[in-house]
Formats: sequence, structure tokens, C-alpha cells
Amino acid sequence: MMLRSVITGALALLVATSVHATTLKLASDIDLLVLDGRKISGSLLKGAEGLELEQGQHQVLFRVEKNLKKDAQMAAPWVSTPLIVTFTTQAKSVTITLPPLLTVRQGKAFDKHPEFQLLDEHGAVVESQQDHLMARPDTNYEQVMVLYNLKGNVASVPRFAQPQTSHSPVSQGSQDFASGNHAGNRVLQLWYHQVDSATRQRFVMLMRALRTS
Repeated sequence: MMLRSVITGALALLVATSVHATTLKLASDIDLLVLDGRKISGSLLKGAEGLELEQGQHQVLFRVEKNLKKDAQMAAPWVSTPLIVTFTTQAKSVTITLPPLLTVRQGKAFDKHPEFQLLDEHGAVVESQQDHLMARPDTNYEQVMVLYNLKGNVASVPRFAQPQTSHSPVSQGSQDFASGNHAGNRVLQLWYHQVDSATRQRFVMLMRALRTS
């Protein structure tokens, strides 16, 4: 009974916040690394066409991964330099739009001068600040972004450099349903890590109210 109440409350919160949410649409060749200072799990994004974000300011670290033509008969895997984009939006959706990337030559040119746009649902350009990282593939991108955001770079957002502590709403909320192997717990945990921070905080308040009732 308790689990059913929690799921019902969580779904109600999700519906209520989706009215004021922005969908970040992701092409299949975009690998999202860090969102708003937090590392993103690839398993949560597998098969997803986008992420629901609260409207407002966001910072995304991503890279492009695809096969590019070396010549008419051969292709080679290519991974772009990690790219940073910071933007503020009230739009219903935001899409990361890349230039044509079909050949190795185009990939190399993109790495030297990465140019891309953010477009809203009407095709209008969303103003953004863009930068890139010089980092190895095995880099801890979450830690790198903390340092980046503290240095006042062109796309820095200092508040996203705040450390995640064990007393944060995210950690507390995860602990509320992390124990046990019930399928409902696993569904809630996946849902919790995909929604925005405002929804997480309201979920934590709901859990506390249920525990004290």
C-alpha cells in the first residue's frame, strides 16, 4: 500500500512538472557526459530521444561519436573533443544541431573549430555560451567540470561546481528507496535520476511526509 502511494505521488509530480519542462533532444550520435555538474549514466539514456529538464539555465558536456568516411570504401570511428554548452531557455524543446559530419576531414575541421547551434521547437536559435575541453577519453569529466566552472570560463556556471554531499536532496532521496529488490523500487530509482532537481526535491518532501504519517 505504501509503495503504491509513493508511485502515485511520484507520477503526479512528474505530470505536474512536465507542463513547465524543456525537452533536450539528443541525436543518436551525441554522447551526453555531464549535465548541470552531474555525470550522466549511459544506461539511463540508452534508447532515449531526449531528457526532460526544468526550464531555466543548464550546462551540458557532450561529445559526438560516429563513423566517418576515410574514402569512398572505408570508414573509421571518430570521437569529437568534449564540447560544453550553457544555455537558458523557456522553450518546450531544445535540439543540439550539428554541421555535416560525414568525412574524416570534416571531423578534423570540427575539432579545430567546433560550431553547432541550439534550436527550439520553432527552429529559432537558442542563445548559448560554448566551449570545449582538451581531455583524454578516461578523464573524470564530472571533476573536470567542477574545476572548469570555478575558473570563470566562457561557459562556466559556478553553482554547478558545488560538491554533492551525503546530505543533499539527491542522495537522501535515493536512500529512501535504494534498499530492497522490489521491482517498484528499481523503477522509482530510474525515474528519480532522470527528472530535474525541483521534482527530486518535491519527491523527497513527499517521502518524508509519508514516513511521518
